[in-house]
Amino acid sequence: MELKNHQLVDRFKRHLNYLRISITDRCNLRCIYCNPRSSKQKRPHKEILRYEEILRIVRIGIHLGITKIRITGGEPLVRKGCYKFLNQLTAIDGLKDVSLTTNGVLLKDHIDEIASAKINRLNISLDTLDREKYHQITGRDLFDQVWAGIETAHAKGFSPIKINVVVINGVNDDELADLAKLSFDYPFHIRFIEYMPIGKTPAAPAVPLLTPGIKTRIQALGNLIPVTSQTNDGPAMRFKFKDAMGEIGFISPVSNHFCKTCNRLRLTADGHILTCLLSDISEDIKTPLRAGLLDNDLADVFLKAVERKPFQHAENITPFTQPAQMVSIGG
Repeated sequence: MELKNHQLVDRFKRHLNYLRISITDRCNLRCIYCNPRSSKQKRPHKEILRYEEILRIVRIGIHLGITKIRITGGEPLVRKGCYKFLNQLTAIDGLKDVSLTTNGVLLKDHIDEIASAKINRLNISLDTLDREKYHQITGRDLFDQVWAGIETAHAKGFSPIKINVVVINGVNDDELADLAKLSFDYPFHIRFIEYMPIGKTPAAPAVPLLTPGIKTRIQALGNLIPVTSQTNDGPAMRFKFKDAMGEIGFISPVSNHFCKTCNRLRLTADGHILTCLLSDISEDIKTPLRAGLLDNDLADVFLKAVERKPFQHAENITPFTQPAQMVSIGG
């Protein structure tokens, strides 16, 4: 049966063409803002979508207008069979952009497998350049291993490599200029992300450091020159310093949220289509899929989720306490 010819356009005329897919809720780090030591047991394997189920959902999404996909976790590279899955994913017709978010721990040893899957764009989480502080934030002494992975990806020609820095006041705010300096020596995109109060974590600062304050911390390096956004760019406001090889980006979900231009949906590892990172509105697609429903019925789940997508999250999200941890959502 031919799929219904619908597009993912919500009530506010936003065209949703970007799907972020969490393939696992497991991670090899225990970051204080994402996967804290006190978090609950992970879901049983049987509750997690199988790869063939994800690929079927992707094909339906493409028919409905999805053209861009980012693979996330947890940490996606810890899931067995990940590299074969990436090859199968990038071979699907209709996708214009497939990228990967990783913490970099397994990057060095598996960079060739990622490259062979035609994944060219990487987002790598790195909140500090200090080894001891890295251990404090992540719970593991693996800074050297992560940095080796970043340098290996750079040497292999991955571009752009985006370094995601979650700014936590009182933890890594004293390093922002040092992190920004990386853009002078490497063609990396250093992206400073405002801390989002998702779930109950010990990382929540009493006073968050928002984008205006972040800019103040790095302004001694020079004037920030605006960079024109491209088609597949996300919500980052892009800049660069004069004579720098790379760029600086600011993602401001708290101080200057980008809801009116949001073009994304999220597929959680346990099979829910989540409409907003800061909302619990979702639709279960795993249950009807495993019940044997047809593709048209699964397309209706997509459409129902899109119909429920809110225009924006709350104006003041600082007290927000979503019960899920970031590790179970996919970021």
